[in-house]
Amino acid sequence: MPLSKFESMLKTNSVYFFDLVEFEEIIVHYLDTGKHSLAKKAVQLGLEQHPTSIDLKLLEVEILIFDNNLEKAGKLVKKIEQLAPNNEEVYIQKATILSKEGSHNEAIQNLKIALIHSDDKVDIWSLMGMEYLYLDDFENARLSFAKCIDVDFEDYSALYNVVYCFDMEKDHEQAIDFLNSYINKNPYSEVAWHQLGRQYFVLSMFKEALTCFDYAVLIDESFIGAYLEKAKTYEQLGEYEDAIQNYMITLELDDPTAYAYVRVGECYQHLNELETAISYYKKAVHEDPLLDKGWILLTDAFYSRGDYQKALYYISKALKIDENNALYWRKYSDINIKLSFYEEAIKGFENCLDLKDESIEIFVALADVLLFIGDFNDALKVLFRAQKLYKNFAEIEYRLSGLFFVLNKENHGVAHLISGMKIDYGYHTIIQELFPTVYDLSEVRKLLANYKKATE
Repeated sequence: MPLSKFESMLKTNSVYFFDLVEFEEIIVHYLDTGKHSLAKKAVQLGLEQHPTSIDLKLLEVEILIFDNNLEKAGKLVKKIEQLAPNNEEVYIQKATILSKEGSHNEAIQNLKIALIHSDDKVDIWSLMGMEYLYLDDFENARLSFAKCIDVDFEDYSALYNVVYCFDMEKDHEQAIDFLNSYINKNPYSEVAWHQLGRQYFVLSMFKEALTCFDYAVLIDESFIGAYLEKAKTYEQLGEYEDAIQNYMITLELDDPTAYAYVRVGECYQHLNELETAISYYKKAVHEDPLLDKGWILLTDAFYSRGDYQKALYYISKALKIDENNALYWRKYSDINIKLSFYEEAIKGFENCLDLKDESIEIFVALADVLLFIGDFNDALKVLFRAQKLYKNFAEIEYRLSGLFFVLNKENHGVAHLISGMKIDYGYHTIIQELFPTVYDLSEVRKLLANYKKATE
């Protein structure tokens, strides 16, 4: 009734009187529904009718904070503090302003003052917990949220925050003790059983985790999160059919997700049912075309079947989503080599290097492709670049040796051959594989034989 009366007043430009409680209800309603311009109007009219109201002034501060007008809000709340130094909301609003300014320690001090003047401390403890989280003070944050739970055992937001703090402290054993204690007092909390299962999962105690998730879904048969965790746990145990069954339950309970389709597909792949796996990967990318993992799984599946043309199609999809992923460019190059698209393979390896994937495998693979297409000078440049990062690597020395022999620079070829033999004599077979004509040179055969004899 007060709300409709107020809106009627705005439309007709009439002036009606509202008592203080009515104005507060109207303003809070507009704030809760996101109608901040109407909330401002209500505050303005309210203060005209009740100019000494502390509660209306505090609501004005709240609106100023929302508008990020922190300086004005700060000045107003100081004036209110002088009028009502024992009002807890004054210190809560001061803390909110300080928090937005990044002064979290000062915010906490004001919340501690608010606690002194408050009979209902739960919300203040929750705010303190958040301030401690901003400071990465997980122990004090956890203690603050735990106080909320002591008052209200069904404060699941606080429960999640307590467990989050344990996670950040990597103190999973203490988290288990806390959750077991909680469950002893509140045994029908599906949320607590779910969180307890997660802690066991992190510690690779999969049987215990499963028991917890089972309890969670017994309490709430529509608890999707618990079914997902059950499925993940079965995967860890290698029980892929049970994992699939639980993933499928999540798909029945809610709209399908690309994540669930991917997991089901991977389970089928573990069961060597590749065609079924591919069908679920396709469902995943249909559900979320920007899920690069789905495209990569399709790439790998077709690569394993030797269908390199389709593998190339799918890896290209992944690269359109994330062209800065060096692993994708590696795969792209590998596939192009299989298809004898050597220029594209070179492009892929060069992109890897540009993205700072400077592993020895990339340099060697790029050099080998350049060597294969007869681009000997560029192959040399790549190997010299690799040599700056990787000292005394036989993979580099033998290739340099072969290249120098091909380029009729025998002295350099001999020097690198000797270096390669000193590092790893057995790896000299790479000369035979990549440079058969060089391997057949009598000088090379003699060097290999003499070195072997000398080291026996």
